[in-house]
Amino acid sequence: QVQLVESGGGLVQPGGSLRLSCAVSGFTSRFTFNLRNVRWYRQAPGKERELVAQISSAGATIYYVDSVKGRFTISRDNAKRTAFLQMNSLKPEDTAVYYCNIEPGSYWGQGTQVTVSS
Repeated sequence: QVQLVESGGGLVQPGGSLRLSCAVSGFTSRFTFNLRNVRWYRQAPGKERELVAQISSAGATIYYVDSVKGRFTISRDNAKRTAFLQMNSLKPEDTAVYYCNIEPGSYWGQGTQVTVSS
């Protein structure tokens, strides 16, 4: 069974950086990571889940929500079946649980907490 394992969250001061990782495990040869899009979502307390960034299968098309443009970078390593979200210049409003999602297939990670606070 395919599982997404997220890591890299934590507590950081405003202006700091974190790098989230999303690794695929439990896959078979039929799970073609390199043909699927990867998205990072986040959900803050009391708010709806928000799409933060997306990268296409080959990495040619990338999307960021306006609030993170210039600060976050999404990337992927298809050979290692892993995706990343580099987060720089973090702000308190970036505090949320961050989720990795792979489509098609609706695969979701368990979420990793990011807290930005002094």
